[in-house]
Amino acid sequence: MKCTISEVKHHVGESVTIGCWLNKKRSSGKIQFLQLRDGSGYIQGVVVKSDVSEEAWEAATKLTQESSLYVTGIVKEDTRSKGGFELEVNNVQIIQLTEEYPITPKEHGVDFLMDNRHLWIRSPRQRAVLVIRAQIIQAVQQFFNERGFHLVDPPILTPSSCEGTTNLFHTKYFDEDAFLTQSGQLYMEAAAMALGKVYSFGPTFRAEKSKTRRHLIEFWMIEPEMAFVDHEENLEVQEQFVSHIVQTVLANCKAELETLERDTSKLEKITGRFPRITYDDAVKYLKDNGHEFEWGEDFGAPHETAIASPYETPVFITHWPTEIKAFYMKPDPNRPEVVLCADMIAPEGYGEIIGGSQRIDDPALMEQRFKEHDLPNEAYQWYLDLRKYGTVPHSGFGLGLERTVAWICGLDHVRETIPFPRLLYRLYP
Repeated sequence: MKCTISEVKHHVGESVTIGCWLNKKRSSGKIQFLQLRDGSGYIQGVVVKSDVSEEAWEAATKLTQESSLYVTGIVKEDTRSKGGFELEVNNVQIIQLTEEYPITPKEHGVDFLMDNRHLWIRSPRQRAVLVIRAQIIQAVQQFFNERGFHLVDPPILTPSSCEGTTNLFHTKYFDEDAFLTQSGQLYMEAAAMALGKVYSFGPTFRAEKSKTRRHLIEFWMIEPEMAFVDHEENLEVQEQFVSHIVQTVLANCKAELETLERDTSKLEKITGRFPRITYDDAVKYLKDNGHEFEWGEDFGAPHETAIASPYETPVFITHWPTEIKAFYMKPDPNRPEVVLCADMIAPEGYGEIIGGSQRIDDPALMEQRFKEHDLPNEAYQWYLDLRKYGTVPHSGFGLGLERTVAWICGLDHVRETIPFPRLLYRLYP
């Protein structure tokens, strides 16, 4: 009977055949211990010379790191093993013997590992990160599906910038100029006017020449948009959303978090309501703690880390200066120099993972913003139409998947959070 390693728990005492790769091997005289992986998990296969044919023993002896094989044996419970089971092997069938596999148990430099990223993702640590990434994606979809949101796919090729920036990848769309999207938000606003509650989930691109540990050139964004939702209600959705993601990973990825040696006690605190501080409060905190900072500036990574340091959960920084935020954010009616927005800053120095706001719904104010930001009406007329025909209060946010994966996994660099990262000087493999 064929099965995967993750399924062996259902076949204790039975003979199964697993297609797998050899992760590593050790021998003790007439016994060989095969550490096997198949993508779904890991299991130890024990080959006893006296219990197998000469051909099977010889095949096990020949196996090298990352050789592919079919292994057949009896599933046994073993409380000493990490997965709780092992395989008493009675046959080994080699598919391919690997020679000189590049990534060995010794230490390798980052550049070497990135050059061999297509192989590096086979390692236990990298597999754990990708499994958690997949679980986060599943949690995202579950959260929105259970709350009546509709998935909408915005275009990747766009005629203009979402936020009026110049950090875009330019291409030709036949005879017209086009850009790779940096956000699907504007299109999500249109979709929310049709469907009420929507979200997009797809790749976005920013041509920033940044080499920090938090930046990728190509990254994935989850961008919900909600009609008839104000700023405060928006924050409540965000904290419920992030709590759901973290608790789902804790429930379903215990083995992977152990592989990463993640301190899960910190993640267990991510439930309920998150603290809220205003931009004014954050500036005062920085000044009181020795940081040189002026009101109206944007926060850098060291500032975000300092602001989040007193908290064990994510913290919202709300009511940012209008001048440094995107043109579509709604000013506070009681204080127009700030907007009804928030950045969610993750604890433990992981920085911003969500940016969101209530959007401008007043047609005249949006027209004014267009003039102030020198935005071309011909490129954005459709966006202005959203305020012209049935405008309503609405809000939304964007969560960066890779930064969220880095925080939950406790990783030092965002490059490990995506299967094949695109960095400033890296387009291979």
